[in-house]
Amino acid sequence: MQLTLHADYALRVLLYLGSHPDRVVSTQEISKGYGISKHHLVRVVQRLNEAGYVNITAGRHGGVALARGPEHIRIGDVVRSTETNLAIVECFDMKTNACVIAPVCHLKGVLQDALRGFLSVLDRYTLEDLMGQGRAQRLAAVFGRKLHQ
Repeated sequence: MQLTLHADYALRVLLYLGSHPDRVVSTQEISKGYGISKHHLVRVVQRLNEAGYVNITAGRHGGVALARGPEHIRIGDVVRSTETNLAIVECFDMKTNACVIAPVCHLKGVLQDALRGFLSVLDRYTLEDLMGQGRAQRLAAVFGRKLHQ
């Protein structure tokens, strides 16, 4: 299974914000820090705002910041709210399913179990877990070097 860029960028934005907890950060800064498109990041940040993970401040000195503590941001929930399609095979969506063996195939159940397992592992971690033990400072240092190149 591969996450879409949207979900990947959402996790990256949260990591960036978690490594800069003391201030509002512009999407331009995040874009430059990761070397990825600001256009894509704006849509990701909007989705994270809609889901309640970040707050957006408009204006000249505006930007984005975490809306809640990192200990309250569960990675599995972020993936569920930002991943556009967790139907990893055609038969997961009965509306569009055209597989002729779907009524007798047991693969769907195995794949559903695998997906539940994948999300279950992500549910065990929060953003705080990813930021703990000095990781936030190390991430901030990496971003700082990237921004000054």
